[in-house]
Amino acid sequence: MEAWLITLVSFCVCVCVCVCVCVLIFSTLSPPPTTVKTPPVPSHIPIITPILWLRKSSTELEQTLRSFHAKYGPVVTLWIGTRPTIFIADRSLAHRALVQNSSLFSGRPKSPATAAVLSSDHRSISSASYGATWRTLRRNLASEMLHHSRLASFSGARKCVLNTLLTRLKSASESRHCVRVIDHLQHAMFCLLLFMCFGERLDEGKVRDIARVQRQMLLRLRRFSVLNFWPSVTRVLCRKRWREMLRFRREQEEVLLLLIRARGRKQTVLNDDVVVSYVDTLLRLELPLEKRRLNEGELVTLCNEFLNAGTDTTSTALQWIMANLVKYPHVQERVVEEIRQVVGEGEREESQVIEEEELHKLGYLKAVVLEGLRRHPPGHFVLPHAVSEDVVLNDYLVPKNGTVNFMVAEMGLDPNVWEDPLGFKPERFLNDEGFDITGTKEIKMMPFGAGRRICPGYNLALLHLEYFVANLVWNFVWKIPEGGDVDLSEKQEFTVVMKNALHVHISPRI
Repeated sequence: MEAWLITLVSFCVCVCVCVCVCVLIFSTLSPPPTTVKTPPVPSHIPIITPILWLRKSSTELEQTLRSFHAKYGPVVTLWIGTRPTIFIADRSLAHRALVQNSSLFSGRPKSPATAAVLSSDHRSISSASYGATWRTLRRNLASEMLHHSRLASFSGARKCVLNTLLTRLKSASESRHCVRVIDHLQHAMFCLLLFMCFGERLDEGKVRDIARVQRQMLLRLRRFSVLNFWPSVTRVLCRKRWREMLRFRREQEEVLLLLIRARGRKQTVLNDDVVVSYVDTLLRLELPLEKRRLNEGELVTLCNEFLNAGTDTTSTALQWIMANLVKYPHVQERVVEEIRQVVGEGEREESQVIEEEELHKLGYLKAVVLEGLRRHPPGHFVLPHAVSEDVVLNDYLVPKNGTVNFMVAEMGLDPNVWEDPLGFKPERFLNDEGFDITGTKEIKMMPFGAGRRICPGYNLALLHLEYFVANLVWNFVWKIPEGGDVDLSEKQEFTVVMKNALHVHISPRI
């Protein structure tokens, strides 16, 4: 070997040894750098465990998370599918994240393959990234549909749907020993949301067709979740399931586009006597970044979101509240007594209902609704959030673009906030007159979420719950059938519903 090569190699070796020695000395003399650890991850088997989590329902996942939180603390990380998700069970940490640092926690994680298809590439209020498009869609819903003056314009529709519901319940009670309540509640809420969405009263056949298409998609969402794990692979291995999802989406587009196009043709003849529907506002809307109107797929996505958000969550909450009024007759009677005091002594005509203007006087009724939402929130988790930059929360690092979720049901059962949290005690809200369900000052429960991504329709949901609960108990006596019981066990569908649907015996109160 030539002398110059030997010299060069020897020099390089000496330099490497010197560098290693310097690093060793520096690391010994200098204190270790301070690093923030990430939330604890329970032991798992790569690939296998993430798939198992992906296949679990939220109810099963919630039970597992409770045990993990008891062991590791209020913040833990689970690998679900191909990405980690941080779960937070503490209400104070939720407030710090969603309210105090709302701008950082207002993003959405990258949508999985199925959600991207079903949301028209994030063109819905719930799935859109935090930014101009999301603000435009949310502002349109809030100002055009959820403003108090616009809500008032649908009071006639609410009364019509209520009267139909009362008639159906009376007929069912006369022909059967007991009534399966959820079917009637879902039908009523769906008819109401259809009218608000499309501005048309549809015949029963059309309502059933649309409801069938909507529910078949909702109830199969979990079946399609496996397609989100390595989509390029599962799309081939599970191609039948992928085609099934696309077929359901096409059926949804077919039935909703008929209504959207029909409403579009009427845009030129709308006048002051016509109620403005949600789709009317969408047809006029322009996306700010693309400088264009919404296409038909995006219109279907937004109408689908409106129908699902207003139907299943509200009908689920209604069933839970009515189940507790049946289980605890003294609560039901106190609601009736309060109504009697507000509307005056003596019998009202059978055709009359509790008017919306009278609801603000019914404090105990409001407490019953809030207690139902605390004890049985329709969603036990919020939709996942994503952070826009690295954040330290409870001494843990939440990395940029990290996925974060919050355990809604756990916060509503926190014994440090709620005495006897498993009990159904509306009186607790009578002693807290300033209770804020938005969680702006403090989160005690968050059935609608909190912060900038709070459900924009929470006021509409509260109105519907109070209106229908008041009139259901005013018109009927709700009792447990002889030999029956009220089972408050839960199961996961699109929302968390009663495992065994409520069956009751009802009789006219008037």
